[in-house]
Amino acid sequence: MRRKRLLTALVAATPVIALAVAGGLSRSPGAAPMLQTYAFTSAMRLVAETGSTDAAGVAAEVPERDTERFSLLGVTWDDPHAVAGGRIEVRTRPVGARSWTPWQTLETDAPDESGGVDGGVTRGASDPLWVGPSNAVQARVVTAGGTRELPTGMRVDLINPDGADDAGPDVAREPRAEMVPAAMERPRRVNGVAIPPRPIPRLLSRAAWGANESIVKEPPTYTGPVQVFFVHHTATGNGYSCASSAAVVRGIEAYQVKSKGWNDIGYNFLVDKCGTIFEGRRGGVDRNVLGAHTLGFNTNASAVAVIGDFRSAAVGTASQLSVAQLAAYKLGAAGNAPYSRVTLTSGGGPKFAVGRRVVLNRISGHRDAGLTECPGTSLYRRLTPVRQLAGAAPAGLRVTGLSGAQAWGRTWFTQGSIAALWRLTTPSRMMDRFDVYVDGELAASRTGTMRGGSLRLAPGAHRVEVRARHLSGRTASAVAKVFADVEPPVFASPPQAYLTAGTVGTTAPIRLGWSATDPSGIRSAAVTGAGAAVLGGTVSSLTGTAPIGAASTWTVGATDHAGNRGSASVTRTPRALSEGAATRAGSWRGIRDTKHLDGTAGAAATAGARLSWTVTGRSVGLIAARSSTSGRVKVTIDGEAMGYADLHADLPQYRRLVFSKSWPVSATRTVTIEPEGTPGRPTVIIDGLVYLS
Repeated sequence: MRRKRLLTALVAATPVIALAVAGGLSRSPGAAPMLQTYAFTSAMRLVAETGSTDAAGVAAEVPERDTERFSLLGVTWDDPHAVAGGRIEVRTRPVGARSWTPWQTLETDAPDESGGVDGGVTRGASDPLWVGPSNAVQARVVTAGGTRELPTGMRVDLINPDGADDAGPDVAREPRAEMVPAAMERPRRVNGVAIPPRPIPRLLSRAAWGANESIVKEPPTYTGPVQVFFVHHTATGNGYSCASSAAVVRGIEAYQVKSKGWNDIGYNFLVDKCGTIFEGRRGGVDRNVLGAHTLGFNTNASAVAVIGDFRSAAVGTASQLSVAQLAAYKLGAAGNAPYSRVTLTSGGGPKFAVGRRVVLNRISGHRDAGLTECPGTSLYRRLTPVRQLAGAAPAGLRVTGLSGAQAWGRTWFTQGSIAALWRLTTPSRMMDRFDVYVDGELAASRTGTMRGGSLRLAPGAHRVEVRARHLSGRTASAVAKVFADVEPPVFASPPQAYLTAGTVGTTAPIRLGWSATDPSGIRSAAVTGAGAAVLGGTVSSLTGTAPIGAASTWTVGATDHAGNRGSASVTRTPRALSEGAATRAGSWRGIRDTKHLDGTAGAAATAGARLSWTVTGRSVGLIAARSSTSGRVKVTIDGEAMGYADLHADLPQYRRLVFSKSWPVSATRTVTIEPEGTPGRPTVIIDGLVYLS
């Protein structure tokens, strides 16, 4: 972070103000100290003694100094409102190395963002810099345009994140690597439905990253609903690994408490370059804890700091997603749209005087509220897509299926118990929950990570709506039409078995027909017994055979689209009578040939030749031979002409069922046939009659 100053651009020849680092090292017996401080002694008097009249033209450097082990450093001074008059630069020597790091500039544009909210004595300070394990330091101040008075009490603070604290017992702090959720509130109920608690982002709790609770002396202070969410960068540099992120956070905690004089770490959350979220200031992730992060606007606000320096370095996608998740989580909890704006009253700061009304984006950068470069230009430019992600409605929501139901057309059919299944493209971490409504009434509610919910529907038509709720509070819906049906298909009458065209021998050709209806439609029909087949729901007949002289039973099972099954059966016995069993009239010639029924047949070609059979049954069929010279035969039943059967065929056929007639009820009927005397082919050859009893 860097305050806009007139003298920020310095040429390479800009002189250095000589500072002599002095001070003592305080340590706990047997352990490296958490904090080492070295007071700056201005050497500008010595510059004047050299006889120079232009202080800016003279440079001096602090000698190299060995120290106890440390990993983070910063510079602090007495007055929290004072700003360092020059550019503070440091360099360090890594543990085990002989060479020094290049000079690095400390950010000094926000010396105290707490605004005194933590009470006690606070100090002005630069932002800390993570340097990794080191044991030597140098420091200097660069100014231009003449000698400047430095803030009083200026000192270098070296932080060992895992060092001993002189002010209290050395408490062992072993960070735990696992990600743990903070405590959630008890589920509430709406219309008897348990509503899942608002999910807390997956994060490393204070215990998990090894917060030193012994240095936090005062309980947290709470504020009102979060109206604005500020995004910072820590400016601690980018030379850290994700494995060392917890140590960086411990270092920031120690620096802000032990060096700056705050009660606790100032940020509510921190995020590293891998997107890992760290719980910040103590008090409860799900509560509105008053932080120390944005001077004049700490009240009714929450803040995240992305670990690193993003003045020019790009910020990773994982970090942006975590920032968006946190912003949606905190703002959405208060019903505030992350992509909206809000008017706030400044509590007083260098950019906005106390009482000034300021319009801010709900997700703002630190620089929007203060005279600072924070969160760095690179990160600041990513706030628009962060707002879009944090404030988006759930995307791509659709019902992918209903377990326990079958789709038919645009409707799902079930017996009543279903599990609605859905999918969306929005990441689960950005989701609050899913509510399932039946006919406008809340019926189930599931966490944002779940993709299904069970329902029990009453018989009838229903509208099932899955409503996805984003952490921001925005929603999206997907709807399915569902019909619950517990009744099986209904057969208007038992299945019917009829004689049909085919060849008669030891079996007779049979056509089985049925009619089943259901509000859910017929999905399938299965025939068992004398014939077996599984058929589609639109099929209502089946052709097969049945043995002559034996009773055959067919069972038809109809299943509707809800899975209900109804069945009905029919039993019939095919019986055959040869032409020899008929009552004859006129001239008939006997034919003996094994190709005919029972090896015999009767042939006639003259008018007046007749054959008659009297049978009791529901279906009758005439058996005859067909050939290229065969004519037509007239069929009469109980004295009523039924029409003619043409026995002509290009190739000879034997025992063919050439005519059939069926009735819904069984009765005694007389069937009479006689040759037509067809010109050119008057002869007919008759095998006999078959009927169903």
